[in-house]
Amino acid sequence: MKKLLAATLGILSAVGGFVDIGDLVAAGQAGARFGMAHTWVLLLGVVAICAYAEMAGRIAAVTGRAVFDLVRERLGARMALLNLVASYLVTVITLAAELGGVALALQLVSGVPYLIWVPVAGAAVWLVLWRMRFPVMERVFGLAGLALVVFAVALFWLPTDWAELGRSAVRIDDGGQGWGAYWFVAVALFASTVSPYEVFFFSSGGVEERWSAADLADARFSVLVGFPVGGFLALSLIATATVVLRPAGLTVSDLGQVAHPVVLAFGGVGLAIAALAFFAVTFGAALETGLSAAYAAAQYFGWQWGKRVSPREAARFHTVLLVSVLLGVLLLLTTIDPVALTEYMLIISAVALPLTYLPILVVANDRTYLGDRVNGRWLNALGAVLLLVIVAAAIAAIPVAIGTRMGQ
Repeated sequence: MKKLLAATLGILSAVGGFVDIGDLVAAGQAGARFGMAHTWVLLLGVVAICAYAEMAGRIAAVTGRAVFDLVRERLGARMALLNLVASYLVTVITLAAELGGVALALQLVSGVPYLIWVPVAGAAVWLVLWRMRFPVMERVFGLAGLALVVFAVALFWLPTDWAELGRSAVRIDDGGQGWGAYWFVAVALFASTVSPYEVFFFSSGGVEERWSAADLADARFSVLVGFPVGGFLALSLIATATVVLRPAGLTVSDLGQVAHPVVLAFGGVGLAIAALAFFAVTFGAALETGLSAAYAAAQYFGWQWGKRVSPREAARFHTVLLVSVLLGVLLLLTTIDPVALTEYMLIISAVALPLTYLPILVVANDRTYLGDRVNGRWLNALGAVLLLVIVAAAIAAIPVAIGTRMGQ
């Protein structure tokens, strides 16, 4: 039971990272347009986030300090400032996209235009961040997000050709959509699985939970259970879109289309469960991104931070939280389409990935901080290969986005 409770931090990070608004869109588009041809991208993303989250969690457990706190000290103020500016901008845009996802989920069940729900979503996120205790927050929204398992169940209810589904999962082709569009979706899907805020939240959450070296096993359990769960749920989204949306020639432009396979399988009950899942994962991700923005700023400037600290004692931390949520709301009130915003967010996130993951690899090999708990030879080799993939995605992101006009 203790290990299951410890895993909820990883589950929240996984469900909020693998299956946030970014993955709802990217996974839905991947399945609708290319079938299971991006399965390898998702699996690669699972391996990458597990490897680097384990490093981030180990750093937090051994040093008692979050990753960003050590980045400035290890790499210097200027490099850390570049990291801070890039990560904050990406995280606030991601926060706006998540708030848009919450509003779209509420629109799905109410019929009320999503713009009406945007301020409500922002206020609700702020209230939860301000008032709800960290352990309660992570468990409520992390576990509620597991309602996405309805997509996996729907596969057994629908007339699924399992043999063809399996063959398409190991076959890489452009599905007649063009290789440029294929690689655009690949970059977007990969970026959605390794979003920078995930490791900031995971390591800072470990500090909030007061991890120590004695908790390393539990931290690894969180990683090895939570993140693969997120990957499985994302794969279910791709698979249901492959079975239902692709044969019908449908694309994903709103959450209603993502939910369509479940509605087809289970009717109104399916829609209610899907809407609950969409709300839980986007709301949970909004909490993560809001906290991650404030964590990064507070850790860089050396402020008091954390949800365990009262707002009076960590006033600047809570001010950054409030400002970040307000910026997200204001961005959505420009009437930018939340799905389009999500697509742009994923490309921007891909560009910023090396600024997050290179410092983690550096700190995870520093004996000054970790002693004999630095990366082993095999983990370093894996981390280096994955970093090359991350750099390749960052380099390719903008050219492939421009060249395909955002995957069209």
